[in-house]
Amino acid sequence: LQLRVAVIFFMVTFPAVIESGTEAKLCASLLRPNETLQMTIYLIHNNHSRTLVEETVEEEFHRCSQFKAPEVDGQSLQEIKVQVKGESFEMTEKSRVLFKSYNTLTFIQTDKPIYNPGQTVNFRVVTMDSNFVPLEQKVRGVSVDNNNNRIGQWINVSSSGLILQLSHKLNSEAPQGLYKLKANIGNRLTEHHFKVQKYVLPKFEITVKAPEQQSVGEEELKLEICGKYTYGQPVSGKALVQVCRSFWTYTYYEDVCMLSCFEKYSLTNEILLSRTGCAFPSFNISTFMNTEMESSLQDSLAVSATVTEEGTAISMVKSENIQLTFQIGKVEFLDLPKTFERGTILEGKIKLTNFSGRVIPNKMVYLFTGDRWSPKLLLNLTTDVNGVASFSINAPSDPETQMNLFASVVPEIQSNMYKTPHFTTSEAHIQLFQPVTPYSPVYSELLLESLNEPLICGAEVSITIKYYIVGETNEIFSTDIIYMVLSKGAIVHHGYEKIEVKDSSQMREGKLSFKLPIGAEVAPVVQVLAYCVLPSENLIAASKNFDVEKCFKNKVSLQFSPSRAVPGEENTLQLSALPGSLCGLSAVDQSVFIMEPGDRLNTDKVFRLLPVTAVKDYMYGVEDEMECLHVRPRRQTRGDHVYNTFKSVGIKMASNLAIRHPSCLMYKGIQYHQNFYYVPHRGVGFGMSHPMALNQVSYDSAPGLAPVETVRKFFPETWIWKLVEVGDSGSAQVPVTVPDTITTWETEAFCLSPQGLGLAPPAELTVFQPFFLELSLPYSIIRGEIFELKATVFNYLPKCIMVKVTPAPSTHYTLKASSDGQYSSCLCASGRKTFKWTLTPSVLGVMNVTVSAEAEQSQTVCDNEIVSVPERGRIDTVTRNLIVQAEGTEKMKSHSWLLCPQGDSVSEELELSIPEDVVEGSAKASVSVLGDILGRALKNIDGLLRMPYGCGEQNIALLSPNIYILQYLQNTGQLTAAIRERATEFLKSGYQRQLNYKHFDGAYSTFGRGEGNTWLTAFVLRTFGQAQNYIFIDPENIDSAKTWLIKKQRPDGCFIRQGRLFNNRMKGGVNDDVTMTAYITASLFELGAEVMDPAVSGGLRCLKSTIGNLTNTYTTALLAYAFSVAGENDARDQMLKELDSVAISGDGRLHWSQSALDDSDSLAVEISSYVLLAVLTTDQLSTADLGYANRIVSWLVRQQNPYGGFSSTQDTVVALQALALYSTKVFSSDGSSTVTVQSAGGDSHKFDVHQNNKLLYQEKPLQDVPGKYSIEVKGSTCVSVQMALFYNIPTPTETSTLSVKAKTEGNCTKSFGNILSVNFTVTYNGTLASTNMVIVDIKLLSGFTADPNELKYSPFVERVDSKDDHVIVYLKEVLRNTPMNYELHIKQVLPVKNLKPAVIKVYDYYQTNDQSETEYSSHCA
Repeated sequence: LQLRVAVIFFMVTFPAVIESGTEAKLCASLLRPNETLQMTIYLIHNNHSRTLVEETVEEEFHRCSQFKAPEVDGQSLQEIKVQVKGESFEMTEKSRVLFKSYNTLTFIQTDKPIYNPGQTVNFRVVTMDSNFVPLEQKVRGVSVDNNNNRIGQWINVSSSGLILQLSHKLNSEAPQGLYKLKANIGNRLTEHHFKVQKYVLPKFEITVKAPEQQSVGEEELKLEICGKYTYGQPVSGKALVQVCRSFWTYTYYEDVCMLSCFEKYSLTNEILLSRTGCAFPSFNISTFMNTEMESSLQDSLAVSATVTEEGTAISMVKSENIQLTFQIGKVEFLDLPKTFERGTILEGKIKLTNFSGRVIPNKMVYLFTGDRWSPKLLLNLTTDVNGVASFSINAPSDPETQMNLFASVVPEIQSNMYKTPHFTTSEAHIQLFQPVTPYSPVYSELLLESLNEPLICGAEVSITIKYYIVGETNEIFSTDIIYMVLSKGAIVHHGYEKIEVKDSSQMREGKLSFKLPIGAEVAPVVQVLAYCVLPSENLIAASKNFDVEKCFKNKVSLQFSPSRAVPGEENTLQLSALPGSLCGLSAVDQSVFIMEPGDRLNTDKVFRLLPVTAVKDYMYGVEDEMECLHVRPRRQTRGDHVYNTFKSVGIKMASNLAIRHPSCLMYKGIQYHQNFYYVPHRGVGFGMSHPMALNQVSYDSAPGLAPVETVRKFFPETWIWKLVEVGDSGSAQVPVTVPDTITTWETEAFCLSPQGLGLAPPAELTVFQPFFLELSLPYSIIRGEIFELKATVFNYLPKCIMVKVTPAPSTHYTLKASSDGQYSSCLCASGRKTFKWTLTPSVLGVMNVTVSAEAEQSQTVCDNEIVSVPERGRIDTVTRNLIVQAEGTEKMKSHSWLLCPQGDSVSEELELSIPEDVVEGSAKASVSVLGDILGRALKNIDGLLRMPYGCGEQNIALLSPNIYILQYLQNTGQLTAAIRERATEFLKSGYQRQLNYKHFDGAYSTFGRGEGNTWLTAFVLRTFGQAQNYIFIDPENIDSAKTWLIKKQRPDGCFIRQGRLFNNRMKGGVNDDVTMTAYITASLFELGAEVMDPAVSGGLRCLKSTIGNLTNTYTTALLAYAFSVAGENDARDQMLKELDSVAISGDGRLHWSQSALDDSDSLAVEISSYVLLAVLTTDQLSTADLGYANRIVSWLVRQQNPYGGFSSTQDTVVALQALALYSTKVFSSDGSSTVTVQSAGGDSHKFDVHQNNKLLYQEKPLQDVPGKYSIEVKGSTCVSVQMALFYNIPTPTETSTLSVKAKTEGNCTKSFGNILSVNFTVTYNGTLASTNMVIVDIKLLSGFTADPNELKYSPFVERVDSKDDHVIVYLKEVLRNTPMNYELHIKQVLPVKNLKPAVIKVYDYYQTNDQSETEYSSHCA
């Protein structure tokens, strides 16, 4: 039956890949039925059969049927089986189909593509199905830094209202690089990248208009360079444009390595920008061409444009790359026939154009025939004024069936030589027109006409199919042209039209059209497939893709009303979407996107989420294997054209028509393959000797009234980031206050409703001040200095204004008019004017300098026009802070008490004294009272020390006290949501910052390089372990640190010290490994380790072996604490007994010191705190123990600084840990007290402390300084009282063991803008071999700036920071009697008169009383 020639034809078409669980469509056709037929279509999988369609038919038909695709996990390869059966006809065809489940679509949106360290990353996560309908999902996610550290995490967070909106605060030390947000929904991971980089927002944008390709045949390269401010105005200034043709990397020329731009192949042009902000430079191309070096030069031109703003000298650079092509023109055939007949004349035209498309007249062209490798010249032609040459030639005679024509501008056809200027050659092939036979090629074809793309949503388009029928029959015949439309891989439209063809022995052509409505459901691509069956039983087909506008069912619009605004005024965001939508809105300063365009949320990004947009091929495994074709007539096809047409839109056809070229023939049991060899293969079946290579499918997938006056203070980068609900009306009005930045704000808005997603077209709000003011003043000055205050007014109105500039009156400073004394001036379009005063401060501290500029009415004629007054923004007011500092060096004294009246009263007296040489007016004092000894630390949780903290130990030392305070407040029921939020934000930031100092093996070091430090790694381990209760800590960071530490344990249980101890005075009397072991063992216990843990038991074994041999007080105290947390009571008691024998007592207070000579340094605080921890860490805390602890606490609180910390980092950490434990043990929720502070001179203050304000920081300034004060406390609860005294003295000349000297050098020829060299020398002459880490704090001269980076590579310099008007240098150590010399260049940016000296301070970080100061001044002043 299979071998009989069929006259009945059937075709069943369906997508090769169908989404699991969807309503799918297949289309069936039956042609030429001559009896009643039964058509049945089955879906077969694992020998199970499901009937999809069953029809009895007697007439031709074309129709589609829907069926429910099976639900599958992943994908499932099944078969469509078509059976057509009648009395005398039966045939079955099978074809594979793949059912595939697609993941949900997820996108992450951040408010910006780039962030400064310390900024907050705002982000949203949205999940949808493949129709963009939102889904509620639980989301797990992490944020990952550029070193792949997980710095934030959220677990199983549900999206509220379908949009999950979260934020992540970057720490101020966040390393620069590419960061990732990762979101897991089910088993699908979605990532979003953003940059962290230190930056200053650009004021303006540069655009470079250049051709994508430049031909070497063109004489000139023409460019357009424009500068435009973010508020739309042109930049006034100049452009420096360089065009360069670079060498390939590592090219050698005259023995010199040429890495990039060589002067010989580079041109530079400096040109002023026009009034439109643009420049139009041109460059001669011949400069970049060179035969000698051509092979070493890149085929591209690098363009670099530097635009410099007039007046400020602020520059920005923009680069472009232009491809250099050696094609100088093009030859093309026009008006050629498709076929020829014997004995006729063929006519055609040849057109000649240069690279830019201009026609070339009077140029010789050559016409050839034959083969490309042996062409025969037919004609020499010359182009006319239109660049066209016409020709007539005789058609070929028998036996040729094809004529090949070639056109060239050279008299021989040749391949284009590498890097040789050339014209393209044109080629054409004309076929002999001949009647169709079963074995002749098919020349009939279908074509789909092009349309203007993209097709617009909401429109109805007409799709036109052209047909060309060639040589089928001499009779009239009719056939159906069937067409179908696919979108996202599924059939969305199907139809057919019958055409009648009269005699087609000649070529007959015609066209038909059908209407297609365009909507969101067919975006972003429609694929049209057309096909028909010819009388010769051949199939012809055509397909074409049409891009569709990317649109959504949810139509969203957003606009500002009004669309232009002045700073600070009220505006309205008008939002519309489908009723009930939830919308995510954002507005960001355009300057951000100028600097980093980034991956913004737009329609392209959303549509890239789709698993399928347009199908290009069959997926692997879906293509059907071919059996060998048993030889029979009328199976001649035109290659695989029809098959590939169906394949190109992902449509399969089960048919008894020949649509695919057979790969082999079977004749008498032997296979004959197309590539002229045969494989003897007896028997019937799948006769493929080599399985076909199946290409994988290329599914497109990827992952009111304006205020008159403006005072500008609010300059955000992200202005709007909020969720807004659109009610039943489908619209919302969102009131907003315009920020003070003069810029354009760019919006992103998307809305979600049950019907789907929608994106609003970008809206902009240009914030523009008709004129505005800029103030120039230094960050700080020293009393006695004066400077020139400059106020510059810019006019961006198209008309002239009369502007009046007025400084606000102040008692804090005096202003003296400059020489011209004019503070009103004409200011015309794009003009600027600077007004000046001499400012002399009269008080110390922070003062505000305020200046206003007003456009006023005037009859004055400016530049031949009457001045105008703007309707909005007539007054611009700018306020800037100026710090006025006292001369000399600031000193601080603090006196602290813990006073417990116990139902009675207690009192203290204090004489507040200041030295005789105090700087006048600099002394100030205050008293502060709290009901909790940890309250002061809580208030200054992010600033316990007024010291820099730019290394790994200092960072973690400032982090851990937060944990002890949180634990204390939690244990005593005082932890509020506000305190927890503030503390955890600081913990998160500190955690991220600490990862900067992590090594790949899990260890940590002071600056994140060199060898790992055992002490610091243990410190980080215990802190991260305790922080887990409050913030996300990646468990990997804890595990890797612990693993690294355990590798440092010796067989005897002792841990090896690696890396230096931070305070070298810890040493003495004991092996450092014992101290280290005690610290690590205590840390492991604090993490919750058990005594059975091998690392812990080994550590205890090591420590016990040292009992009786300790002469070091620090180590004894540390061991006492380690034995206490281990529950080793006998060893603990022995340690405490030894410590008690060396305690220093007096006035009811108790403390310890490393040596009798040194009883008030940071080490004494640390030792005493470890003893306090040991005393309090016991199961049975007796009254005697508490009494003993009280005496230690009484001494400790007297050492506290005004900020709640102590003198350095380690003492602050251990002391606050001990005080937190003490406060937990003695906490009482009852009682109140009254504190009275009074001076002999009558300055009196009263404070009430009770349970509701225990943590409230109460502070009052003290007036009588110097003076004698008494403190009296009455009541029943303990109070913490502190008096703090600050004053300046002339910079001391005496030095400690650590000293610094400085001098300045430089050229003083300029009146302003001199660059000075500050040379300073640091020396140590103490008893130890070297110091601990040393800080050099350099205060800059007023009006000067410095680039601290030049110090980074100096000896022993580990880090350099710049903060306000100080440069902070971290020295690893200073060796004894080895002077260290350094140089820092400072540049004057603002002129300051009566310039005072500035102070350089040097101190040992861990022994802060080892310090020294010196002054330096400008020798030019």
